[in-house]
Amino acid sequence: MTLPSTHDVALAAERRTAARLLLAHPLVASDGPHADLFPLIRRHADWLGKRFQQVLGYRLLVDSSFARLFKAGLGARSGHRLERSTGTPFTPHTYACLALALSVLVTAPEQMLLSHLVADIRAAAADAGIELEETGRAAGKRTLVAALRRLVEWGVLVETEGQVAAIAQEAGGEALITVDRELARVVVAGPLAQARDGADLVRRAADPGFSGPRTYVRRMLVETPVVHLDELTDAERDWLRTRQRREAQAISELLGLEMEIRAEGVALVDPEEELTDLHLPGTGTVAQAALLLVERLVERLRPQEPGHPATGGTLVIGVAVPDGLVDEVLAELIAEYGQRSNWQRGYLEDLPSLREAVLDLLVRMRLMARAGRLRAEGEGLPEGYVEEAPEGRTVTDVHGARPDGEGWGLLAAAARYATLVTVRPAAKARQGTDVQEELPL
Repeated sequence: MTLPSTHDVALAAERRTAARLLLAHPLVASDGPHADLFPLIRRHADWLGKRFQQVLGYRLLVDSSFARLFKAGLGARSGHRLERSTGTPFTPHTYACLALALSVLVTAPEQMLLSHLVADIRAAAADAGIELEETGRAAGKRTLVAALRRLVEWGVLVETEGQVAAIAQEAGGEALITVDRELARVVVAGPLAQARDGADLVRRAADPGFSGPRTYVRRMLVETPVVHLDELTDAERDWLRTRQRREAQAISELLGLEMEIRAEGVALVDPEEELTDLHLPGTGTVAQAALLLVERLVERLRPQEPGHPATGGTLVIGVAVPDGLVDEVLAELIAEYGQRSNWQRGYLEDLPSLREAVLDLLVRMRLMARAGRLRAEGEGLPEGYVEEAPEGRTVTDVHGARPDGEGWGLLAAAARYATLVTVRPAAKARQGTDVQEELPL
């Protein structure tokens, strides 16, 4: 076997670094926070463009001053939300301000006064029939500032003199801003021209096109913390299970991610711990409480004999969380850790707020979920999408793998955070026979 040359190894490393940067930061400016790596993207633009298109169906645009990876969506409730500097998620009103600002900036002059931009945004809102009266109030001004600050972070706006935060000043402060119209035009990745409304835009953005299950599964793998089998259609589960080893190698070469395959699903792990916008374990009250909560829920609710139908076991992707148990455990955690771990007083005195924040994090980590229809049941599929596996192919039956009805469910991936891990062999083995063990995620 011929070993790769030093040049080949260095070339692969450069391409992988550039690909990882674009996956984590789909808009990279030549003079932005990642300017030192922008030359790598330019150098390998052709290769990167082909590979992203082949593997994920993403289009890459590389200009002399920026690179934009046009990602596609994954459907409703699967997006990566924007947040303010405080960690507070954008509200629908903040997104509306952001969209209106972009609609104005694509044809704006190269430089303009902040007050003129605000006036243009209000005029665009009136034309679209959107109520933005609250932009004249303190809360509304802060919302608009949050949207404009995001555009400053992306490089669409440059604060030439003053800052966009001047909007929130009582006296109505002013600023001079410089506009990058080209960046403004490439921020939105979805098919706006074809969409009838917001919901239709989400559906169309998530449509993988002619490549169907292959592309959608790959996107799920690289864009989400874990993919449980019942989050995939029959056709998608068939494609994944027949190609997962090959896909593991391809994704490792492109992005340096390692695939973990379990009975309940698949997760990609980043040894460098860079390609994530969520961290668990993490710092702060919410992350600490979430970790402790999920540990105790796993301890109390772990199923006795999870396994895989192919080996005679029962596939368990989720278990029901009894009503009131989350509040009960959180109250215990506050009593045990709240004061001595210096948790935020607001959360210590407001259990519902702590519960909401903790469950939000665990849902985004795909460790817990509300009961409801799943993709395996046809939920959220684009019109005309291939749902069934090829004729004659047997796929893993996921019916009943998580609880029906209402309320919350604890998902299989939560077992990764348990303090006690139980390993059960998939089947009895004769001496000298290799057995692949099925571990709960």
